[in-house]
Amino acid sequence: QVQLVESGGGLVQAGGSLRLSCVNSGSQFAFYVMGWYRQAPGKQREWVAAISSTGAINYADSVKGRFTISGDNAKRTVNLQMNSLKPEDTAVYSCYARSTRDNYWGQGTQVTVSS
Repeated sequence: QVQLVESGGGLVQAGGSLRLSCVNSGSQFAFYVMGWYRQAPGKQREWVAAISSTGAINYADSVKGRFTISGDNAKRTVNLQMNSLKPEDTAVYSCYARSTRDNYWGQGTQVTVSS
């Protein structure tokens, strides 16, 4: 089974930092990619960042230079260090994992950045 649980969201002022974490509490953890999406009210879901099983990392243009994604070797956790936060970063952030068989999603954690 796969159970993805996010944590670390909260309220922060513009320019501040937050660190999100996604933990797979299930028994399956062999993923070829894990990453993060976000969705603001009234907006389409936006891909944010991903890390592959080889360690390759990609970011959306909107977060390049500000966010850093990382994970442990077993890919049981994936983190998102968010620096220089902007009000436009306000959204529910959800982690995801992709295996050779299926796609999995966490429940999401709220990030609110005040101006």
